[in-house]
Amino acid sequence: MFPPWEANWFANPKDYTKDAARGSPDAQRHPHAPAQRRHRQIETERSSNASSPSPSTPPSPGIVIGKGGSSVDQLREDLEKRFGNRVRISIQEIKQPELNAQLVAENIASQIERRISYKRAMKQAILRTMRAGAKGVRIYCGGRLRGAEMARREWDREGRVPLHTLRADIDFGRATAKTTFGAIGVKCWIYKDQISPRPVCHHWTARPSEMRSLPA
Repeated sequence: MFPPWEANWFANPKDYTKDAARGSPDAQRHPHAPAQRRHRQIETERSSNASSPSPSTPPSPGIVIGKGGSSVDQLREDLEKRFGNRVRISIQEIKQPELNAQLVAENIASQIERRISYKRAMKQAILRTMRAGAKGVRIYCGGRLRGAEMARREWDREGRVPLHTLRADIDFGRATAKTTFGAIGVKCWIYKDQISPRPVCHHWTARPSEMRSLPA
């Protein structure tokens, strides 16, 4: 309820469908980008003739930027060809990747693809996340774990993850590990802290009848 919108733009009613398809994060992701160059989140701001996506990257933005900014220039050219508008890209670094649920889920999925035990990957991810300052983390893995004939779901948790509390700042991410036995899904919830509501100031105005009863 509390995070802001990832896309901020206005459009004419006639162009709304076309601009909505252009502004979706799935449309702005590069289809042939390798795993180490993918970004966690895309925030889009659109003006009348330009679009400004701001991808958030892991703590090594140089991999995404490329040598001399070649990767950013290539991404800008691809987006301009696809959408037909001028595009400005600004890359932001994620300071604490251990507290980012999407990056944690992708890290576990990549370890499962490298034939690392899913239990070991989950335990290490939970340990790093709790050391980074999280108050709780929950991780699910589902599929043909360890090459079993029947798919099953395993989960592990540490701390509190209050999913029914609206004020709880919980980050969610999911990823898929493509193995020789099939696809294994990974889901991650990270409980950071509870968001305190903003104080509301109420201005009280006395009525004429109440003014007579006030002491002088």
